[in-house]
Amino acid sequence: MPNIENPDFQPREGAPPGFRAFRARVGYELGSERIGASVWKLPPGEAAYPYHFHYSDEELVFVLSGRPTLRTPEGTRQLEPGEAVHFPLGEQGAHQLSNPTDEEVRFLAVSTNGAPDIVVYPDSNKISASERLPEGGGLHTFFDMDDQVGYWKGESAPEG
Repeated sequence: MPNIENPDFQPREGAPPGFRAFRARVGYELGSERIGASVWKLPPGEAAYPYHFHYSDEELVFVLSGRPTLRTPEGTRQLEPGEAVHFPLGEQGAHQLSNPTDEEVRFLAVSTNGAPDIVVYPDSNKISASERLPEGGGLHTFFDMDDQVGYWKGESAPEG
């Protein structure tokens, strides 16, 4: 049974310096299909993820310890232990949590989950399409927005 005080943290595979956070996927461990819940551990100098927003996943974050920096469309600010924040769908919900302090940060992230999601990464001009299956796998792909094509590209009228 998972415990948020002593979770099973896993490193983010392939994460470059600056994004070497650890995540415990508590929701998956419990078998949840529609509610995501993860405990994150951010060492000093690291961010949990790039600045982004979702079109399908609404999120809540609860600061468990430390003082992370929150970036949103309104700017940046330091969060305090116990503070809770909400990230709605779309551009107004864009966010990133980082740890510029000398102490470890931990937070609990809870989100809607299970439906295919489109995520936009404004800083790197990319977009992703993904589905998060309880057993893992599924569609998970990223595209550079500069590579987008028109609706009719490659289409031809049916014969007959």
